[in-house]
Order: sequence, then C-alpha cells, then structure tokens
Amino acid sequence: MWDDPASTGSPFGSKAVPEALHCTAEHLHPRSEGGQDTTDNIVAACWYCNSRRHRRKHPLSPEAHRLRVQQRMTAGKWHSTASEVA
Repeated sequence: MWDDPASTGSPFGSKAVPEALHCTAEHLHPRSEGGQDTTDNIVAACWYCNSRRHRRKHPLSPEAHRLRVQQRMTAGKWHSTASEVA
C-alpha cells in the first residue's frame, strides 16, 4: 500500500502505524492447512489483522471471522484508533 512507510508515518506520529496497516494477501484457508493461492482463497487484509487472525488459540473459520469483522465494524470497534495497531 505504501512504498515508504517511514515517509507516510509522520501523520501518524511513527512509521509503526502505516506498517501495521500495510495491505497484505490474507489466505482464508491457511496455506499451512492446505489452502491454495487462488482468487477465491485470498482477500485483502492489513498486516495487523493478517498476522493476528491465525494466532488465536482457536482460529475462526473464514465465515466466522467475516461475521466478527462485520459486527465490530458496525459497532465502530474495528481499528477505532491508530494506537491499537501501533
């Protein structure tokens, strides 16, 4: 998303926030579990979300994760502050 996070960081106070929000390819079904590099298995996600989703003790299925994200967005609780990802 940003070629140079350091130059983008000044509005956020540091380069940590733009690095955490950097756009990545999220595998809905992880490659470690046999997921493929196909268009129906890859969606855009920020680095922070992509790196956290599969670290959960019991990772959510793609459908359950989508529902969780939608519910949190509706409630205004998805990335509500830049400090959450820094």
